[in-house]
Amino acid sequence: MRPLIATRAPVIHRAKPLAGPDADFESAGSEDSDIQPVLRLRGAKVFARTARRSDPAPSRLSYRFQRWMLTPGIRLGVKLGVPICAIAAAAGLYFASEDRREAVSAYFADIRTSIQERPEFMVNLMAIDGAGTGLADDIRETVPLDFPISSWDLDVEQMRDTITGLDPVKSATVRIRAGGILQVDVIERQPVIVWRTRDGIELLDETGVHVDQAVSRKDHADLPLVAGTGADGYVTEALQIFNTARSLGSRVRGLVRVGERRWDLVLDRGQRIMLPVERPVRALERVLAVNEVQDLLERDVAAVDMRLGQRPTIRMTKAASEDWWNTKVTVGNGQ
Repeated sequence: MRPLIATRAPVIHRAKPLAGPDADFESAGSEDSDIQPVLRLRGAKVFARTARRSDPAPSRLSYRFQRWMLTPGIRLGVKLGVPICAIAAAAGLYFASEDRREAVSAYFADIRTSIQERPEFMVNLMAIDGAGTGLADDIRETVPLDFPISSWDLDVEQMRDTITGLDPVKSATVRIRAGGILQVDVIERQPVIVWRTRDGIELLDETGVHVDQAVSRKDHADLPLVAGTGADGYVTEALQIFNTARSLGSRVRGLVRVGERRWDLVLDRGQRIMLPVERPVRALERVLAVNEVQDLLERDVAAVDMRLGQRPTIRMTKAASEDWWNTKVTVGNGQ
């Protein structure tokens, strides 16, 4: 026997109509066919407006603002300028009070003082090398220092300029060496000539710079003597003349500047060699050459005038002139 199989007819469910004012269902086809619901949207404009609002693209103002913020200068200003301005404003508000300013100044002054007064920065004494006793005392008086003193409070360049401003000092170096010693190395000017003026006797170096005052000419008898206004400006020329006149030895008394233009070489017995303005050394060499041959300066000659190189003139002494005139008159009467 064949088993009985129970069968069940298919059940067709009808869709219930959608409640609400915005949509309804319509049946398509016959009653025996499948029901296909169709949704009719009545609020299409509302949904379209909502779709436009959800667009991810920025607005025109937002776009321009974002582009502006991407400018390198604006980005740098936001990153650095704004914090700096904020810090400056905060500092300005803080230091607006005078009491706060004084407190901060006192705090930093205390820190600076504590550093400057450390033992390794203190100078305890001054050492002067290359200067005589008198010059060393003058330097200590010119640069008065109250030891111990911090090296931070010493202006070495100003001290050097002050020391070199002294007449006897040719050059000087100032430094702080280990052990807290202020070292001053001095090169003194060496006097090479004595200048006699109306105010006294001065010592000059080879450049004509004043070195010191002399009490007496005898204290510097080994130095040549010059006199006259403006002689200190021609010391080099005077030294050349003295060097040329070395053959006269101790007969040379000195040089006299005449009219601030030329020299007279003064010898013993009141003799003078009047030198020209131009090339005085060469004129003196001519006189010395004649003296070696004819003993010109050993005669009764008062002056040898070399101011005119083409016409040298010899002026005899008064006694020699009188003897010459007496001899001439005697010879004339005898004839």
